Amino acid sequence: MASIKKKSSGGGGANWMDTYGDMVTLLLCFFVLLYSISSLDEQKWMLVVQSFNNKSIVNTDELPTGPEGDSGQEGGDNMPATDMVETALDELFQFLQSQAAANDSISVSQGDGYVFISFSDAVFFEGDKSNLLPAGRTTLDSIIPALEQAGPFIDEVRVLGHTAQANPNRPNTIRGDRTLSSDRATEVLIYIMEHADQDKLDPASFVAMAYGQWRPVASNEDESTRYQNRRVEMIITGRNVEENLVGNIRQYYTETGQEDDMPSSAEMGDIPNSTEGSSS
Repeated sequence: MASIKKKSSGGGGANWMDTYGDMVTLLLCFFVLLYSISSLDEQKWMLVVQSFNNKSIVNTDELPTGPEGDSGQEGGDNMPATDMVETALDELFQFLQSQAAANDSISVSQGDGYVFISFSDAVFFEGDKSNLLPAGRTTLDSIIPALEQAGPFIDEVRVLGHTAQANPNRPNTIRGDRTLSSDRATEVLIYIMEHADQDKLDPASFVAMAYGQWRPVASNEDESTRYQNRRVEMIITGRNVEENLVGNIRQYYTETGQEDDMPSSAEMGDIPNSTEGSSS
């Protein structure tokens, strides 16, 4: 009996196209996902929170829209959060520059994400004392409104106290040196907190630090230059909205008792939590 050979089918040649199409679709979805997490703002924060809790309601009116708090400013509500922080710091710097032009006791500079102010010790304090002089209080009164306006965009205000080395051949006593610089920084901080609107300036963002004689800007060999080292400085840093996003969501879930349901950093696009602890 003759064997019958089964004719092989040649119709499977197009099956690779299905696999190729699936791969291209997955790649497209992957790159769309990468693009969607490449930039984050308040609106995305709202969507993320709502996606994990359908009952949550985020009031976008409470989100800052700019130093003036309305959309009439150039850029308006469409201005990215990071741009609003930079704008607020730029306006603060420009105001402080105008104050420094009329007041020799103030010097101001600006860097990437911060504004730096230095106050002359002679205007703020007498000799080895830490009590604020009237001229120092007047100077602080002139800058408090600008700090309040920039308040929603300020992450931290560090008030730094410095002293001069009284004897070029011998360091100051440790206790007296650190105590004096700490008291001066604290006096400036307390005055601002007592005279500013705390709804506009968060007290938790203020930190007083004592450097003593160890960060001089001039030589201590002669009194003509030594006085420059007796000073109080302020470093004002702006908020980084994108890097603080995970921290804000973590706070939200903690307050609502849903901490276990919070998405991981990987699920949030692996955004680091940038809240660095500051010494109290």
